[in-house]
Amino acid sequence: MRWTLKPQPEKEKVHNLAKELQVDTTIASILCQRNIETFEDAKKFFRPSLDEIHNPFLMKDMDVAVARIEAAISKNENILIYGDYDVDGTTAVSLVSSYLRTIYPNIATYIPDRYAEGYGISYTGIDFANDNDFSLIIALDCGIKAIEKVAYATERNIDFIICDHHKPGTEIPKAVAVLNPKREDCNYPFDELCGCGVGFKLIQALGVSRNQTIEDFVPYLDLVATAIAADIVPMNGENRVLAFFGLQVINQHPRNGIKALIQQTKKTELTITDVVFIIAPRINAAGRIKHGNYAVELLTEMDFEAAIEFAAAIEIFNADRKDLDKKITDQALIQINDNEEENGCTSVVYQEDWHKGVIGIVASRLIEKYYRPTLVFTKSGDKLAASARSVKGFDVYNALQECEEFIEQFGGHKYAAGLTLLPENYTNFKNKFEEVVERTIDKKLLTPQISVDAEIDLSEITPKFFRIIEQMAPFGPLNMKPIFKSICVRDNGFGKQVGADKTHLKLNVFQGDNKKTYNAIGFNLGNKMAIVQNDFDIVYALDENEWNGHKSVQLLLKDLK
Repeated sequence: MRWTLKPQPEKEKVHNLAKELQVDTTIASILCQRNIETFEDAKKFFRPSLDEIHNPFLMKDMDVAVARIEAAISKNENILIYGDYDVDGTTAVSLVSSYLRTIYPNIATYIPDRYAEGYGISYTGIDFANDNDFSLIIALDCGIKAIEKVAYATERNIDFIICDHHKPGTEIPKAVAVLNPKREDCNYPFDELCGCGVGFKLIQALGVSRNQTIEDFVPYLDLVATAIAADIVPMNGENRVLAFFGLQVINQHPRNGIKALIQQTKKTELTITDVVFIIAPRINAAGRIKHGNYAVELLTEMDFEAAIEFAAAIEIFNADRKDLDKKITDQALIQINDNEEENGCTSVVYQEDWHKGVIGIVASRLIEKYYRPTLVFTKSGDKLAASARSVKGFDVYNALQECEEFIEQFGGHKYAAGLTLLPENYTNFKNKFEEVVERTIDKKLLTPQISVDAEIDLSEITPKFFRIIEQMAPFGPLNMKPIFKSICVRDNGFGKQVGADKTHLKLNVFQGDNKKTYNAIGFNLGNKMAIVQNDFDIVYALDENEWNGHKSVQLLLKDLK
């Protein structure tokens, strides 16, 4: 790994903030790095308030969207809530449908089949709406590029309201309303909402004429926090406020579906990391292995016993997903090793029988191993479908745009995208993608980087220091958990490799003449055991370890050299 120290803020700013907040300079420096430079900034950061949630009518087309829904209610129209099959889509559908059902009965939900229909709005979904007398579709977490689909619906007298957060193309679909903070002509103050976040703004707006306040919508924030965590959107601004209060709901009054999932895991208090690694994969597993409808049924279930049954079924899907993911990753690694001479700056692999539901996870696993922009293809009908993942600092969406001549359809973000192409274009696409990445990527991005917030002595890690770091949560992009570096540490001689196949490293480290030791755990660092015989440097985050009811601070090692 490349260890890089983040730019350090001006000493005077740090000193002033440390004095104002009565904290040490390391804490003050970390806050300044996050643009928290005054007492007021810090108060907003450490004590998020519901007052910071923006007025939903600042979003372009919100007034039109609300007027169209109100008209549908007054005319007794049928409304279809349509969303994608991933966590962001299924939580958004669950959120909007469960709110609308509190004010109006003629509501149904629709999640496209990952395999038969693919990503986003489908002709099949529109035909379903047409056959079942739906005259309004609210699309969530998809639709910003569905120009032809929306036109197709319009011909059938079906109106669309699109709530999306993906990058718009040059043309916007001719829907009744298009809610997307990333629209060029939208002046909403925060443009990094996830799809479920945009859905939340819609129900918040619908509540205004019903004299509902933001407090009335807090119970829906467990879904929003889950989507924010799973979609890896920036954890600052409005997202951080929504996630902060959403986590409180998850831990204190979660809806039945989330409560049932938590019960499967035996966790008492969940952090945002737990949501990413425990709740999100299970919700995702439904759409990956069976159908996204299972997730929506779980998340909207009013009866706890029924929710427990859904959660048990989803647990089985998740176990199947893990098996598939491991098997396909192993096959993909063999393919990459066999073709090592032709792998330059990218990894592009294909096998026609790979399960479409896990190729995104496999792409992420391959990046963990080889660290380069990666595409995993499988057969989907008469086309090939792929999931793309990127390395930090490289925009894979832009790279795919340069290969458009060989692609049928694509969409996504800077670090994750999906695409389809015709089988006969696969080789040309693969060569072009390699050529584009090779030409445009800064070669140092092909080595994983770890950004260090501050270099500290181990003696600085006091209970108060740890408590303040913990209060900086929820963590996520643009507010990552602080990473520290400490130099010339030693192991007290009891360090060992642990885990079934000795892949992890467990140490007790101390520094200099201070003989106080700190527990340290390094996952997948077992192969570095030889380094710890002498002095070594470490980079790590701080974590709480609980053993037999006793809590202590432990160092979560990221690397050592």
